[in-house]
Amino acid sequence: MSQTYSATGIILKSKPHGESDKLVTVLTPHFGVIRAIAPGARKPKSRLRGRTEIFVINQLLLVKGRSLDKLIQAETIESYPGLSRQLAKLAIAQYWAEVVLTLELSDQPHEQLYAVLCQRLEQLHTLPAQTPLAVFIGHLSRGLWQFLTWGGIAPSLLHCGLSGQPIQPSEADPDWRVGMSFELGSLIVLPPSQAVVLHAHLRSAEVLALQALQFGQLPSPEMLPLVAWRGVERVLRHYCQYHLGKGIRSAALLDTLFMEDF
Repeated sequence: MSQTYSATGIILKSKPHGESDKLVTVLTPHFGVIRAIAPGARKPKSRLRGRTEIFVINQLLLVKGRSLDKLIQAETIESYPGLSRQLAKLAIAQYWAEVVLTLELSDQPHEQLYAVLCQRLEQLHTLPAQTPLAVFIGHLSRGLWQFLTWGGIAPSLLHCGLSGQPIQPSEADPDWRVGMSFELGSLIVLPPSQAVVLHAHLRSAEVLALQALQFGQLPSPEMLPLVAWRGVERVLRHYCQYHLGKGIRSAALLDTLFMEDF
């Protein structure tokens, strides 16, 4: 006997399946990640067609299946049209979605993760079209930090992972640097007191921005040079890829989009 259930969720992936169906991946606050077949969703007159596009929030009615559930009804609650109107916004949203879906999510409730992702998407889609690149990268980095924190793998940035010495960036010293060990998940005062693999070297501006993120703050992007924000994003990206064991494909699109700004 089939088991029908309802769920609120946001579409994070949507791809063709068979002749006219879609395979959708949905993040829900109460059931974790759901993968379901949306029958006939690619047909022009299907009521599921637009409602199964990525980053649309629906109230769903599903039938439980052995490996994949079946989506039989969807009523849209919220969408983020601003994401599809600007390629940079869409690429950032896809970047976040890719990270969220790689965090080894189970079928357990993920209310906090769901709320954070929706909040980040709402803020992203309302940013003006002419928003400076540094602001985009600042929002991207804050979202990425929150997802790493939720997953329990965010690095420690206030003390040296070897000596316990406080990390105090010197803005007055242009040569100030600190290392980061992805394996230890922490910053390392240079030179390290013992043998340790350093995966990145950070300047004071980058460390100050990262420490602000750890305190739940978003430094004003205008207060940091663009190159510093790019450094923050890149170290978080590589750190994330190291711990998740998987590359972030959407990041390559961002690199291409932003290349002309450097």
